[in-house]
Amino acid sequence: MGITFNFGEFAASRTVCGDTLREMGERNENIYVLTADLMRTCSVKGCKESFPERFINVGIAEQNMFGMAAGLALEGNIPFITTMATFASMRACEQLRTDICYQNLKVRIIANNAGLTSTGGSTHNAMEDIGVLRSMANLTIIVPGDPGIARDILLAAEDIPGPVYLRLARGKGEPVVYHPGEVDYKIGKAIETRRGKDAAIIACGVMVAQAVDAANILEKEGISVRVVDMHTIKPIDEEAVLQAAKETGIILTLEDHYTIGGLGSAVAEVIADNNLTCKFKRMGIPQVFPGFGDGPELYDFYGFGLTGTVDTLRTML
Repeated sequence: MGITFNFGEFAASRTVCGDTLREMGERNENIYVLTADLMRTCSVKGCKESFPERFINVGIAEQNMFGMAAGLALEGNIPFITTMATFASMRACEQLRTDICYQNLKVRIIANNAGLTSTGGSTHNAMEDIGVLRSMANLTIIVPGDPGIARDILLAAEDIPGPVYLRLARGKGEPVVYHPGEVDYKIGKAIETRRGKDAAIIACGVMVAQAVDAANILEKEGISVRVVDMHTIKPIDEEAVLQAAKETGIILTLEDHYTIGGLGSAVAEVIADNNLTCKFKRMGIPQVFPGFGDGPELYDFYGFGLTGTVDTLRTML
């Protein structure tokens, strides 16, 4: 059954990741945690104390960290890398591609401060990471729409044979969409967060909550909008896209990423490959290097905040 409401609560995916990594590392001696001088963040909370011999702080040397993770994986271990998304996807791009993806190694990258959430400006905002990494063979890309799902993802990713890229927002103060245990999370299977028949918003990450808010606003106008949480960008859930296109005829994609190369491009490929006829529009970061500000402020400034989303759907309808 679809979820109807965004509950207006906030949580920290960093804390969820830190608690889960500690739990996993305590029961599995093959799990290593590597960080690039981010020891004070909650994403590695408690790991150094719980299993210090399998916790490695490489300093500000992300390329070395990815190479070390590849070596650990070749020895049968499961390394979890924690760093900012912009450094994971670009500074260590060659190491991720050649050392990890090429060899299809069991390395998990926990990438935070993605999109416009870092407040650090364009040098620290990962705006093109999905577009860069989606082209890499063997790599699974996951962008959770709720902080609580990060635990389910980490547990599920433990058994995936190849590399996994987990894209998080800033890691704190993120909107909660689902009650604990409310959804049955599966990698590669989208969640129908809200049912609807007149149009569909396919969103990922923190934009899922905004999509629900937009759908609730339009419901008061008699417009029924489906919200699809496309948490797995690669492999994308083609069935969910096909269903939304055929049953509503209108698809709007919403993401904290450039409109080129990310979720919108992935959905467009499914629509084109299957010769579907539907109204379609991508919303996200335009082709600019944004200035400083927090996520919601910049979403509004660049036209894909809540007001922009609602207005765009009205126009499409």
